[in-house]
Amino acid sequence: MSFAFEIIQGEEKLPIKLGIYGAEGIGKTSLANELPDPLFIDTENGSARINCRRIKTSSWENLIAIVKSVIDNPSICKTLVIDTLDKAESFCIDYLCQKFRKANIEDWGYGRGYTILQDEVNRLFELLNKVIAVGIHVVVIAHGKPRKFELPEEAGAFDRWELKLTRQVGPLFKEWCDILLFCNYKTYVVTTDNNTKKAQGGKRVMYTTHHACWDAKNRFNLPDELELSFKPIAHLFANEVEVQSKTQEVKIEEKPTNLIKLQSMIAEAGITENSLKVVVATKGHYSLDDDISTYSDEFITRWIIPNWSKIIQTISKTNGGK
Repeated sequence: MSFAFEIIQGEEKLPIKLGIYGAEGIGKTSLANELPDPLFIDTENGSARINCRRIKTSSWENLIAIVKSVIDNPSICKTLVIDTLDKAESFCIDYLCQKFRKANIEDWGYGRGYTILQDEVNRLFELLNKVIAVGIHVVVIAHGKPRKFELPEEAGAFDRWELKLTRQVGPLFKEWCDILLFCNYKTYVVTTDNNTKKAQGGKRVMYTTHHACWDAKNRFNLPDELELSFKPIAHLFANEVEVQSKTQEVKIEEKPTNLIKLQSMIAEAGITENSLKVVVATKGHYSLDDDISTYSDEFITRWIIPNWSKIIQTISKTNGGK
């Protein structure tokens, strides 16, 4: 049996997969806003104080829907920014707990919840790879947190900056990036006239390579340390990539969280939306013509969810209930 294959030689000009994390308020969002024609998926209102285009979301399902819409409409932006990944991870945990009727991520036991979380977040990174494939740069922002760390061969402990993510999701993020920038304030220790040590400085910098005190990487032979601005990395984003679609506007309708939960409960129970509507209409709460998307959050929370087992029993007694 024979087969043919293609040998590609030379550098491929692909969009950049950029990760940015670091200290609070250092300017991660502002840095992302300097990239070519950015569109923010804002999960925690972090872009409110800057002049940018943004889509706000507060649920995992809608975040996934937005990314898919960008893939289908690649001319909508040149850079897609997720701000932030750690908030998106919390959305994902809420989504999985609602989907599988768990109180929290630990409810699965034996770490299985975190394995499910890892698989679901990996679905996001696979979609982001498709965003790259249609010619759009992707930036993912995350918070960082210091943790006391001690090496066996070193005397004493030191602060090591880590991603504010679970230990299952953090490695996925670091592996996915072409560049992972750690942003922090650089301080200098100086000796005063009376021979005491004093910290000075506070210059904002971004680190591009791994260090004992932080994680960082790049595949472009960048200097270990750069000033915190777009200018030192601008050359990496200079290549324009043509896109096929000319659609300029994408409308994303965000579903209320309780509606998402109700739809999940309906699917798990194996009933139809219409059978639920019949019960609700019989009780006089809504008419049979009303779609379940018109049910208020309060009605779902205070009537449907507490009476769910009774609703299922009523449906099962009805002719052709399930």
